[in-house]
Amino acid sequence: MANLEKLRKKLLRQTGKAIGDYNMIEDGDRIMVCLSGGKDSHALLDLLLILRQRAPVRFELVAVNMDQKQPGFPAEILPAYLAGLGIEYYIVEKDTYSIVREKIPEGRTTCGLCSRLRRGTLYGFAEKIRADKIALGHHRDDIVETLFLNMFFGSRLAAMPPKLRSEDGRNVVIRPLAYCAERDLARYAELRQFPIIPCNLCGSQPNLQRQQIKQMLREWERQSPGRINAIFGALQNVAPSQLADDALFDFANLQAERPPPVRAAES
Repeated sequence: MANLEKLRKKLLRQTGKAIGDYNMIEDGDRIMVCLSGGKDSHALLDLLLILRQRAPVRFELVAVNMDQKQPGFPAEILPAYLAGLGIEYYIVEKDTYSIVREKIPEGRTTCGLCSRLRRGTLYGFAEKIRADKIALGHHRDDIVETLFLNMFFGSRLAAMPPKLRSEDGRNVVIRPLAYCAERDLARYAELRQFPIIPCNLCGSQPNLQRQQIKQMLREWERQSPGRINAIFGALQNVAPSQLADDALFDFANLQAERPPPVRAAES
């Protein structure tokens, strides 16, 4: 019990700091918390429920799970759990599983299409229930992994921002767990005994690019503890003039600044 309380305090401190640093939640906000059934989203909802009681501002929480009609999905688990919490919740039914299986050849990574379909559905539902923000369970490790995924496989220097406005401008996404380490969230979920539902659509794919990146970072962290945190810190300390994107910094007009030459005194 002491270990749980100590870990809970740490995660609450990190979550509260992320919310404050990026002004994620404001007075009167209605927050749609996306609950997948995994450890991270369970922890997110749990921590936000505690912070709601302590926060200096008032905000609502609405839990939303998307039933993607995966075979064997235990549809009764999350409704029972959420009903026990006594909060407003919705189960959105959308058969994206069949679409993904139809469009993606056997053996190919399904995550990209799956996430796009899920995101589109949830964005639309957020508008329907008049949610001001959409809270996702991505943590520090997810953000760092995405940075390297984009670098290695997309030739882009981009990650997941803690706060994001959707491309159409109609939704704001927040990631309150941005400062939290995955290992802490995994331990918290274990101690809290959340009803975890694994993803059997993509979770068992052995050759995912993200799994390769995760293994690389795990090895780096073993060799040099604190490296993941240092990389995340770098994302908060960007120097555009030290990169090479001429859309972010005006390299073309960069010139030396020198004082005018001193004119020789006339005799």
